Order: sequence, then C-alpha cells, then structure tokens
Amino acid sequence: MRKSAGVALAFPAWVWLLVFFVAPVGMVIWFSFGYKPGIFGTHANDVLSFDRYAEAMSPTFFATFQNTLWVGIAGTVICLLVGLPVAYWMAVKAPPSRRGLLVALVMVPFWTNFLVRTIGWQVILAPEGWLSSTLQAVGLIDGPLELLYTRGAVLLGVVYNYLPLMILPLFVAFDRVSGPLREASKDLGAGKWTTFFRVTLPLARPGVVAGVLLVFIPLMGDYITATVLGGAKGNMVGQLVASQFQTAQNWALGSAMAVLLIIVIMATVAVGAGLVWLVTLPFRTRNRLVLGEPEPSAVSKPVEEVAA
Repeated sequence: MRKSAGVALAFPAWVWLLVFFVAPVGMVIWFSFGYKPGIFGTHANDVLSFDRYAEAMSPTFFATFQNTLWVGIAGTVICLLVGLPVAYWMAVKAPPSRRGLLVALVMVPFWTNFLVRTIGWQVILAPEGWLSSTLQAVGLIDGPLELLYTRGAVLLGVVYNYLPLMILPLFVAFDRVSGPLREASKDLGAGKWTTFFRVTLPLARPGVVAGVLLVFIPLMGDYITATVLGGAKGNMVGQLVASQFQTAQNWALGSAMAVLLIIVIMATVAVGAGLVWLVTLPFRTRNRLVLGEPEPSAVSKPVEEVAA
C-alpha cells in the first residue's frame, strides 16, 4: 500500500519529465536524421541518414565546438575557484544573523533579466565606455579597451551570469557541515587548511558536484552571452543551433548540432568525474590504511550521518 502511494505521488513528476524533457529531446533526435526539403521547408524525415551529423562535424563547426568546450570548462573552473571561498565565508565565517542578507545579495543579479544584465556588460566593456575611459585616465592602458567581442569578454560574461549558481549549492553544503566536526579536527592537532581539505570539503562534496553541474551544463548551451559579448570571435554551439532553427530554417542540421552538444556535455562530465575519482583515490586509500578500515562505508557512513 505504501509503495503504491509513493508511486502515485511520483506520477506527476514522471509525467512532467516525459512531456517536457523526454518527448522534446526525442523529437530533436528524430529531426537530426532528416534533411532540409528545399528553400522554404524546415525538415523532412522520409529519408533517414547520418549526413547532418557529418555536416555538423565539419572543420568550421568543429572549431566552434572546441571553443564552446574551452569556454565551458574555463568558466566552470573560475566559478568554482571564486565561489568556493565566498560560499565558505558566508556559511562559516559570517555572522548567522547576516547570512540571509548575504544569500539575498548573491541572488540580486537574478532580479534582472539575463539579456539585460549581459547587455550591461556590453556597455561597460565598450571601447568608448566608462571603464575604458577610466583605465586610460589613470594610465593603465594607452588606447581604448579592446576586450569587447573577444573570447575573454564571453568568459567574463558567463562567469558573472553563472557564478550565483555555484555559490548557492556550495553555501548550503558548507552550512550543513557540523561545527563540532571542525572543532574536533582542530582538537586532534589539525590546522585550518588540513581541517578544510580533510573534513569540511569532503563533507561538502555533494554541493561541489551540484554547483559544477548547475554551471557547466547551461553554460555549454548559452548563446545569449556569446552573441552579445563575443560577436564573430566568441562563437559557441548554442549560437549555431539557434541560427539553424531561427535563421537558416534547417531544423535537421540544428538538431544534429544539439545532439552532438548533448553528447559532448555528457562525455565531458563523465571524463571529469573519472579524473576526480583517480586523483582522489590515493587519498581515500591512505585514509583507509591509516584508520585500518576494511571498507570505506565503515567510517564514512557514521560521519555523514553526524554531518546531516
């Protein structure tokens, strides 16, 4: 009876997932095997082939995929490096009475439309903008600022737009780490850095994983930031997909690009998870040997329960 009740409660979520995720993605995959029928057609699937995938992997488009992957990885890493200390300070060092205000300040950019705040950076980075004039006035640069419509401008824009998505899950994860665990580590002789890397950060790992995924996945498909701040020099796959659907009206080629983008994202996440597992394996093995654990669950499970 309880199992049936659980299935009934989950049924609306499964319907929502099926209608608004599985079905659209399935349609995109189906369109990717078709072709553009003439000048005024958008797609046709009477003849199925992999030709659109071969076209999407041509040298011109492949360079855009490389640029997108570079921006996605670099932007995610920068967001992690910036968001980690900020979230730790908010959750551990800041007074509890002000943490709600700090979270609200992190959310302030989301009170403005995504496009509007990206255009704001276009105004700031413009060669005739106030930032360029200020830098020239103080003598830091000799001529107008030449940052707009470059890959650096796109990277700056995506870090600004997606940084809150990294800070919030990290803040929640650090906030859930019990203070007595850190105090016990210090009482046993561990310093601040040792406590952070051996106690706090491992327990906050779910927040790190959530933040990385929340930033990397939408960043890879972002085309607004690349269009507004990058121009022709900041092309990303999202721009190509949007142009094929909206301008060229070639839904088959756009769908093939979208499917390849999904594959690239999944492959990158899998490779990243594998690298993290390999890098942390010696530390996990050493901890088990020091503690004399036959299995990792013997100690990790009680610690996680205490932390919760």
